Amino acid sequence: MKGLFKSKPRTPVELVRQTRELLIFADLHYNIHETNKRDEEKMLELTKLMRELKSILYGNSESEPVAEACAQLTQEFFRDNTLRLIITCLSKLNLEARKDATQVVANLQRQQVQSRLIASDYLEANKDLLDLLISGYENSDIALLYGAMLRECIRHQSIARYVLESENMKKFFDYIQLPNFDIASDASATFKELLTRHKSTVAEFLTKNYEWFFAEYNSKLLESSNYITRRQAVKLLGDILLDRANSAIMMRYVRSKDNLMILMNLLRESSKNIQLEAFHVFKLFAANQNKPPEIVSILLANRNKLLRFFGDFKIDKEDEQFEADKAQVVREIAALEPTALEPRDHP
Repeated sequence: MKGLFKSKPRTPVELVRQTRELLIFADLHYNIHETNKRDEEKMLELTKLMRELKSILYGNSESEPVAEACAQLTQEFFRDNTLRLIITCLSKLNLEARKDATQVVANLQRQQVQSRLIASDYLEANKDLLDLLISGYENSDIALLYGAMLRECIRHQSIARYVLESENMKKFFDYIQLPNFDIASDASATFKELLTRHKSTVAEFLTKNYEWFFAEYNSKLLESSNYITRRQAVKLLGDILLDRANSAIMMRYVRSKDNLMILMNLLRESSKNIQLEAFHVFKLFAANQNKPPEIVSILLANRNKLLRFFGDFKIDKEDEQFEADKAQVVREIAALEPTALEPRDHP
């Protein structure tokens, strides 16, 4: 007889509404340090709801997600401020609920309703939530969860553009160097995503912000005292400059003697990994057929050292492309001839 009285499963819309009500309660009344039994029961119910929401969006061991249920859930979720409530209340949830909530937010960024990504529309109208997620890197309790949410949100091109153009972009140069390794790595992953995912937006951002961006990039990342920061930064620099969408940025970068000096210093590192990533950027300076006189001058002054270095420069595995690139660099440096420097104005 017991089976006859099972409660009717809650619909996706009911689940979202109940979740919203409990999040509002958590936001206004729940204090993790002053709880009573009734409050604890409500927060336990919220944990169950988060698990159910996740189960609808991702499916479970018994069933795949149902498109109609996902669409209903998504529409209700963004009808009111459930996303805002999840983000602002995340630190009040228990660890299990936090993880489920993060996965729910991530999945919702990809859900289409009538062929529209309505998460993108919601974030467009609530851009302050991006500022909130970024500032999460300053709170070790929620940094990694906010970071995971943020990376999903910037899958939307307009949202990535907002973050790139905001003052928050400058904060990443400090977040990447935070003493907490996990948080610094997460910030680095978000930074990379911002600078590689949406190519036309990235090219536009770098063109407009070239001066301050590369000044910060060089001094805070490439010249960092932290080995991992330097290694990740020089690899990402290669990814950026070698991307066809950034060809104009690359041509500007390789005309700077300061940039060349930094790369030559990275070639001298004891780490083979850093040397190899630095080589991929250095070869762009060597291959430039319109080298400014000051670049030619530096390469000539260091020609013997560079040729000796490349003569001994080997990597662990066979790589035909690397060998071909190295041979080309050696030819370019060996063939250099002094360029007449432009005459200076005399008083």
